[in-house]
Amino acid sequence: MAITTSTRVDTDERPIPTLAEAARVWAKIGLLSFGGPAGQIALMHKELVEERRWIGEQRFLHALNYCMLLPGPEAQQLATYVGWLMHRTLGGLIAGILFVLPGAVVMLGLSILYASYRHVPLIEAIFFGVKAAVLAVVIEALLRIGRRALKNRFMIGIAVAAFIGIYVFGLPFPLIILLAGLTGWMGNRLAPDLFSGGGHRGKDGVEDVEGVIDLMFERGELGHADPSWARFFRVVAIWVPVWLGPVFLLVLMTGTSSVWTQIGTFFSAMAMVTFGGAYAVLAYVAQAAVESYGWLAPSEMVDGLGLAETTPGPLIMVLQFVGFLAAYRAAGALDPLLAGCLGALLTTWVTFAPCFFWIFLGAPYVEALRGNKALSAALTAITAAVVGVVANLSLWFALHVVFREVHPVAFLGMAPSVPRLDSIDWRAALLAAAAMVAMLRFRVGMLPTLLACALAGVLLTSVPASL
Repeated sequence: MAITTSTRVDTDERPIPTLAEAARVWAKIGLLSFGGPAGQIALMHKELVEERRWIGEQRFLHALNYCMLLPGPEAQQLATYVGWLMHRTLGGLIAGILFVLPGAVVMLGLSILYASYRHVPLIEAIFFGVKAAVLAVVIEALLRIGRRALKNRFMIGIAVAAFIGIYVFGLPFPLIILLAGLTGWMGNRLAPDLFSGGGHRGKDGVEDVEGVIDLMFERGELGHADPSWARFFRVVAIWVPVWLGPVFLLVLMTGTSSVWTQIGTFFSAMAMVTFGGAYAVLAYVAQAAVESYGWLAPSEMVDGLGLAETTPGPLIMVLQFVGFLAAYRAAGALDPLLAGCLGALLTTWVTFAPCFFWIFLGAPYVEALRGNKALSAALTAITAAVVGVVANLSLWFALHVVFREVHPVAFLGMAPSVPRLDSIDWRAALLAAAAMVAMLRFRVGMLPTLLACALAGVLLTSVPASL
């Protein structure tokens, strides 16, 4: 059994940070939070645990465990959680908003440039190369998630079933997540050994440096973290209207069929089911935004993911790009750019407002959730299903990047998408293969690969697509 030591922090040397001091740190983290959730969580660990010792190692991992159970971007929710512990609701709001704000501003600017200048030949050539790199990024994510989640043959079976369900039968992503969670919950009763290992766990033998927040707990200075029914109902009464109030107003003002109502209701629903990270939910968003609503083309969805990969903040910010284009193209009497900006703002609102709701509502009950085996088993099964969903996303991207024509084929009431083999674009296939070799074999970083592929795209677009 590993022995964990604890080091006490001298409160004279490590005073409780002021709200202004904390805000500066949250702004720094928001500006530097590239590299997806793994990079973002590592950055927060370095800043909050190792350098400033605001929170201890074990409490940090415990908070991360809770955030992994929630829908939405776990890194942003972890920042909100720690900010809330230190400075109550205002601290959580500042931490969560500053984590998202830099990426939201950059993404909005890129969306405006994309809508205004994407048909310029040079811009088209750049995005041609970026799409190939995005395919490599998604496949790398698939392999990374798969290594962590598929610990036995039963988990592999869940992943395969999820892939078949979404690709062949067209089952909606929320249903797949629900079925996986039920499988894990029931499996915990029948064969618990198959479902062990869900979620994140700390490493044995890690020195648990006691942080400022830990000492605040010991001194009884965190009364706002005590659960109570009064607090529960107060949070619900405030945050449900904050989250869904604008959506109901839009329904009343614009009708149920307007693009504003569609954006508000669709992305509010997505905020409820975004388990497993951005790559998992993107498969369903791409399916609905492209095929059901017709907001954008498949190639534009890939472009949006490429833009999101280059910005700080959560990768789920790609949803803002989708909302921008949806409103931009259905502006009505509004100026298209103004409509696009309003669509982006609405999407960002209904995507991230519930993230604060989950933290402020559930954080006081974190200790009650800790060690819950049934919940951990459900999360394990959901994570395995996410592998299958991301595999579908990888295939979806590959088909639309490498082939110029993709169409559904009806078969026994099903209609999986297949490419026309003679429509292959050898340039895109070559770039995608090179990007995968660079990232998977030589461990080249995401941003250098994106930049190299963008440059290569400019050079290759002058060559015919067909051999």
